[in-house]
Amino acid sequence: MILQISSGMGPVECRAAVGGIFRRLKQENPDFEVITSVKGEVEGAYSSIIFTAERDLSDLAGTMEWISKSSYRPGHKRKNWFVDVSIIDEPLEVDESISESNIRIEKFHSGGPGGQHVNKTESGVRIIHIPTGITVSSTKERSQFMNKQDALKKLSAVLKQTNANSKDKQKNDAWSKHAQIVRGNPIRIYEGESFKLTFVKEKEENEDL
Repeated sequence: MILQISSGMGPVECRAAVGGIFRRLKQENPDFEVITSVKGEVEGAYSSIIFTAERDLSDLAGTMEWISKSSYRPGHKRKNWFVDVSIIDEPLEVDESISESNIRIEKFHSGGPGGQHVNKTESGVRIIHIPTGITVSSTKERSQFMNKQDALKKLSAVLKQTNANSKDKQKNDAWSKHAQIVRGNPIRIYEGESFKLTFVKEKEENEDL
């Protein structure tokens, strides 16, 4: 699964909390693999880290709190800093390869400019991509072969655009979650410069079970 730990619009202390909490989480889960990160203005600080985990870590989703006096602004009174951990939907990966085994080709009558040959030539081609159900067609050429080639080009372009749109949606979702942090009711609390874990919220039991 893909997760993101984020400082949202918080100050430098929140970005330091992202780095510190992520390092603690990685100690618990060595399989974490960073996909991308945005570094903060001080060493070890990040505004966002997106990473993968091999097992289901849905219980980490929510707000985490770091309690510590600021070493970046010594006179600052605040000592409670919040970060967000969110699950990011994995992008839909469509197989862009096209073969005889994953498409169905249909022929249909293609209307011409008029006259005695209209609707009598079966030159139109429709291609259905079986895994996704995406359908494209071509009637612009007189030749069935040429229309098939044109439809294949269209299908290839549509499959590539589908993947691009899916990745864009993932980025937008990540940014949306980065921008929204719910302060309070943390699922975990870390304290001090060593980021000692002092509180873990118990999982809520489903009363209907």
